[in-house]
Amino acid sequence: MTWTYPLSARVGQGPELLGGKAHGLLTLRRLGLPVPAGFVVTTEACRAFLDEGRFPDGARTEIAAAVTALEAETGRRFGDPHDPLTVSVRSGAAVSMPGMMTTILNLGLPTTDPGGREGRLDGLYRAISEVFSSWDTPRARTYRAVHGVPHDLGTAVTVQAMMLGDRDARSGSGVAFTHDPNTGEHVPFGEVLFGSQGDAVVSGTALTSPLRDLAHREPTVWADLVAALDSVAEHHRDACYVEFTYESGRLWMLQLRPARLVGAAAVRVAVDLAEAGVLSRAAALLRVSPQHLRHARTARAVLPDGRPPLARGVGACPGVAVGRVVTSADRAVSMAARGPVVLFRPETSPSDMRGLAASAGIVTARGGPASHAAVVARSMGTPAVVGVGDLTVGPDGIRVGDRPVPEGVLVTVDGTGGELVLGRTRVASGEGSPQLGRLLEWADEVAGSPGEGSCPGTPRDADTEEARLHAAHTALRGQGRAPTRVRRHPGR
Repeated sequence: MTWTYPLSARVGQGPELLGGKAHGLLTLRRLGLPVPAGFVVTTEACRAFLDEGRFPDGARTEIAAAVTALEAETGRRFGDPHDPLTVSVRSGAAVSMPGMMTTILNLGLPTTDPGGREGRLDGLYRAISEVFSSWDTPRARTYRAVHGVPHDLGTAVTVQAMMLGDRDARSGSGVAFTHDPNTGEHVPFGEVLFGSQGDAVVSGTALTSPLRDLAHREPTVWADLVAALDSVAEHHRDACYVEFTYESGRLWMLQLRPARLVGAAAVRVAVDLAEAGVLSRAAALLRVSPQHLRHARTARAVLPDGRPPLARGVGACPGVAVGRVVTSADRAVSMAARGPVVLFRPETSPSDMRGLAASAGIVTARGGPASHAAVVARSMGTPAVVGVGDLTVGPDGIRVGDRPVPEGVLVTVDGTGGELVLGRTRVASGEGSPQLGRLLEWADEVAGSPGEGSCPGTPRDADTEEARLHAAHTALRGQGRAPTRVRRHPGR
């Protein structure tokens, strides 16, 4: 049994063994993109560890050998007092579970540990053990239950040389989407934090800048990042999400995974790719789930004339939610049993997962569109607003500027426009996009239905549209999935 593999383009194993994170890094390497050196400890090692309470036989020896190879590749020594090799130790299950498990950064900094290199390796073994054990934390189990992820998969652990976003004035970190996650438009979208490590970006604890600010600050890094985004989108034939660091003006790619867009954004990406000849119409139809259509006509909160919103932030997941204010995850769970709640937090963390899952809406004072709150909200389709600058969250309620709002007060959250409204307000369903209309036409062609809802004045509700797409899925799966690349259809 092999327990570790290098992050080498020659490694051919899949995400079930290496985890989604390492699998994405190997894809980046095969595309010729810059990835820090490292190795991965497999999901099989995790399952054995969780079953036996210890590393399986031979795993420690393989990890030590992998560290030696990493030292040779980087030219640095683990724990060296002058120029140490420092590493990140990150989880990576076959199915992405953003922020749900432990991450350890900067392991290997010099210490006075009398155990020497062996003592420092013991620190790495402990770190890997901690990540393995985090697979079974309550927050991770809650996330898997919400998303239907099996509990017996286990997580791989990726160990990589650290690239320092806080090394100097020409360093930083960020996250980027190949497509706008709110609209599906094919433009780079994300956040960057200058002079800082990436954990502050994804946690939502720091004030970030829009990704495009990088173009002015570091034009070479920006150009390399845009080229990388184009490369991964072309490879996957889908919208993608990446994490990156740049150190002293040099770009490094740290993560790649599908963007998992929802609602109107998912529809636009699928239809645009089909019309560009990248996907077949059949593949585009199968890319969009019927549930996505529930949010494809984006709902908006309608403010009464002359009435300003309570507050504004950044819309992180489209849709409208109405519920009572709650400021802790535990109270969100208990109050949700008596009706919908909206969870307010300074920023969210994995420990909030039960409350996030129980809430109809999510609002944070800090963070941007790639923060933990935003990513988790999109994965669940929960309307969310982040980065509400004048919001203060207390133990018994919230304050917007000088205005207090106690727990239990009803509020409306508009996750499209980023607005918060006191009380319940009228909700208007937006018009469907041209891409939605074309997707439904294709669905009707496949299913052989008469195309109800395609003409003015006929029903266009979500249930009807879901049924049309579901009928197309049934027909396509009955025929066997069509090839991904097919002929173009002029005029459509």
